[in-house]
Amino acid sequence: MYAPGTTPPQGVWWKPAHRSEKIWFTIAFVWCMILFAMMPFWHLRGGQNPSGTRSTVEPTAFAERVQEFIDTYQVGEDNGIPLVEPPPGSDIYLQARMWSWTPVLRLRAGAEYTLHLSSLDVNHGFNLFPFNVNFQVVPGYDYALRVTPTEAGEFQIVCNEFCGVGHHLMVGKVIVVPADAPAAEGGDR
Repeated sequence: MYAPGTTPPQGVWWKPAHRSEKIWFTIAFVWCMILFAMMPFWHLRGGQNPSGTRSTVEPTAFAERVQEFIDTYQVGEDNGIPLVEPPPGSDIYLQARMWSWTPVLRLRAGAEYTLHLSSLDVNHGFNLFPFNVNFQVVPGYDYALRVTPTEAGEFQIVCNEFCGVGHHLMVGKVIVVPADAPAAEGGDR
């Protein structure tokens, strides 16, 4: 049966809500207000915010920094991508570009580094698998994060922000070695 939009709905929608509906509405509203009031506290004191700095950078200038970093600390290649092993405590650079992460990082467990992230073209997502580390990488910004790897292993960097037709191929790598492991030998892997 056809009903025009000007016909009022059938039922008793205009009657007051039942007491139990009012109680649940009040509980939901109070809970929303508590969460709303907690947002400034979570922002200032919560552990979910990365402890880093952000500055602007031209993508070409960041690419030059990354290339200088590679030229200084390259110890080999991993599937055609430069493998670098910087000394503990240094600044390390990782650039995102459609559809790759450069370079592959070889880091020491227990050592602190300052990781610089930036994109040369479009927005990318930095996800360090299997850990819950997610970060938005935006062109024109250098994000510096203090990181201290705690366990040895090979960890995948996955782009979780759609960046084009090759998005599914954008996987990078971080290799963490024990603190007492010998330095990498030069040459290809």
